[in-house]
Amino acid sequence: MTNRLSILQPIEGTPLVDLHTHSSASDGSLSPAQLVDEAMRCNLSAIALTDHDTVDGLAEAALASQERGVRFIQGIEMSLSWEPGEFHLLGLGLQDIDCGFRQATEDLRQKRERRNREITARLCEMGVHAEYEEIAALAGGRSVGRPHFAEFLIRKKVVRNAEQAFNRYLGKGRPLYVPKEGLPFQSAVSLIRGAGGIAVLAHPLSLYVAWGKLPSVIGSLKRQGLDGLEAWHPSAKTRECQRLEELADTLGLIVTAGSDFHGKVHKERKLGRTAGDLPIRMDVGFLL
Repeated sequence: MTNRLSILQPIEGTPLVDLHTHSSASDGSLSPAQLVDEAMRCNLSAIALTDHDTVDGLAEAALASQERGVRFIQGIEMSLSWEPGEFHLLGLGLQDIDCGFRQATEDLRQKRERRNREITARLCEMGVHAEYEEIAALAGGRSVGRPHFAEFLIRKKVVRNAEQAFNRYLGKGRPLYVPKEGLPFQSAVSLIRGAGGIAVLAHPLSLYVAWGKLPSVIGSLKRQGLDGLEAWHPSAKTRECQRLEELADTLGLIVTAGSDFHGKVHKERKLGRTAGDLPIRMDVGFLL
């Protein structure tokens, strides 16, 4: 993993992979097994499931992957405390998920529920009658997230689609946006490394740190235990991703790429594809 600038260069025979996906165990629309089926349909050879703040979908995805002959990488996307942007940390290649790890995810689940109830209260203040149980039912017993609130707004005919729901109400700085309560960075790194995984900064531009300050900020995170950078993400422009690769190379960080696939919530995101609709062709040997 030393040639940062060729990480996504199509090499004949290099299979497609995806190191950032979500299932219905958090806020994706496909079950973990359905996600693996979709990976097969898209001709992926390896996939990581990185649900938000939970590992509940890993067992189902692992079994489906074994049955279908797809290499499976256990992962998670943890919410961290950060201002003014959002800090999400991918844990990739998890091996030993112990009671301490699961307790940390349970604490995050409780924080997520408090956030969801606050969003529900704001809906009512907005004049939209809402009960939390009604919104939770849309999640089908799985973790409730903003996509379920988007679906609720669509059903109430407040908005036409999920994109409008986020742009008008649920996105950062909008009336229904409530910041996440996350883990401290070093606590999250300790949990990921303790489980045998590597800690990768997801979609770095969501930190809302100016380019001029990004090297020092990410350099500081590396000194505190950061292993890698998700340089390639569909929310960024290809040139921005190339700059992030260059930064990772300078700092000696692993580079990863992902689709951040959620299914019908973000229909424009496709498994095995990242910024610029480029295919994700990279060596994931360091995780397998």
